[in-house]
Amino acid sequence: MKFDFHSHTTASDGTLTPSELVGRALNQQVDVLAITDHDTTAGLAEAREAARSSALTLISGVEISTKWHSFDIHVVGLGFDEENAELQQLLAEQRRRRDLRAKEMGNRLAKKGIAGVWEEAVRKANGATVGRGHFSRVLLERGLVTTQQQAFDKYLGRGKPGYVPNDWCDIATAVSVIQGAGGLAVLAHPGRYQLSNKWLRKLLTLFSEVGGDAMEVVLCQQPQNERSFLAQLCREHQLLASVGSDFHQPGRWVELGRHLQLPDLPGVWQKLYQEQ
Repeated sequence: MKFDFHSHTTASDGTLTPSELVGRALNQQVDVLAITDHDTTAGLAEAREAARSSALTLISGVEISTKWHSFDIHVVGLGFDEENAELQQLLAEQRRRRDLRAKEMGNRLAKKGIAGVWEEAVRKANGATVGRGHFSRVLLERGLVTTQQQAFDKYLGRGKPGYVPNDWCDIATAVSVIQGAGGLAVLAHPGRYQLSNKWLRKLLTLFSEVGGDAMEVVLCQQPQNERSFLAQLCREHQLLASVGSDFHQPGRWVELGRHLQLPDLPGVWQKLYQEQ
């Protein structure tokens, strides 16, 4: 079985529509897929319709941004009731905060002589909530950077001209709401937050204390020593393991289901897939 519990569509900052993402997952022979757009479940209905007559099992998903100290920490929700009122209320508030943050990012870039980025990002989002991924594509298309990662490193990351501190909910709130909707709360890509090992352990301790269920151990582009270390931390904190590509767009390095070997750990798949 090939699982991928972390992917994005045009409902947030991905470049493929939900239908296109389902088609790509089928081409990549993914058996179980979760679409986890940022602070929205808007793409799930279309994806479910696209997957209806296929062999693909679709898991409800979302990626909620949270604030921990000065860090953006992401919590993925899996296998929840999409119609849960408390969940949808939180996601609506998150999108409101996301819009305010994006507008201020545009203002700060304009003050540095890079005008019109907000307006172009809105067009690129095409009705979805604007995120930093949309800004990075605009900067790339303007030739101000050569890669989207460089856009974050030069303009959008913490301490850079276009960075705006986050105002998200806290981790405990995200975990509680996801679980209240019947889902599993998963700490997303813990190796990407540029935390020291000491701070990463603090994060995982807090996540466990507030009742978090799982953590992403395996990504498709990841050093083996990081994968081994995350597996060790997963055991230490008695969390379930998850795997995910964090796919946003077709590219050379990241692909749905690629290199997502299941670790020798209790996993979210053991709960989610069996419940379908």
